[in-house]
Amino acid sequence: MKNMIVKGCVLSGVIALIIACNPKDQAATIDKEQIKKDIQAKEDSFANVYNSGEMKSIGYYADDAKSFYPNRPPLVGKESIIAFLGSDLTSPIDKIKYTTNEVFVSNDGNLVVEVGSFSVADSNNTTVNTGNYMSVFEKRNGKYVAVRDMSASDGLTK
Repeated sequence: MKNMIVKGCVLSGVIALIIACNPKDQAATIDKEQIKKDIQAKEDSFANVYNSGEMKSIGYYADDAKSFYPNRPPLVGKESIIAFLGSDLTSPIDKIKYTTNEVFVSNDGNLVVEVGSFSVADSNNTTVNTGNYMSVFEKRNGKYVAVRDMSASDGLTK
């Protein structure tokens, strides 16, 4: 009888430890709508910098980011991406706009996959290009930075 009581106590202790050590559901504490707003704010800031033509001040990418564009090898590193984007500016009067359509957030909130769309308008506010993109953000030092992204045009051009 004493042996059964000891076994019951040990079993109860093991079960209690398993329950106590099991991570709590962090997804309940992650505000996906706020994260979506935060990512959209990053996209708005990126568009403002891009539209100004002053690419050096872009704070969007991590130093070790990779960016994938059609018909070219991946761009590796923030400086390489910024150089490409600067050379990609076709006209100082064209303006780009990004829209965050969906975010997929990891349970701990440290990784975010964004799916969005973009449009480019000329000085007459006529749309000259549209497309879609995906970006992966990682939280570093309390802020999200893009570590991977890729985009594809819908093929609409002037």
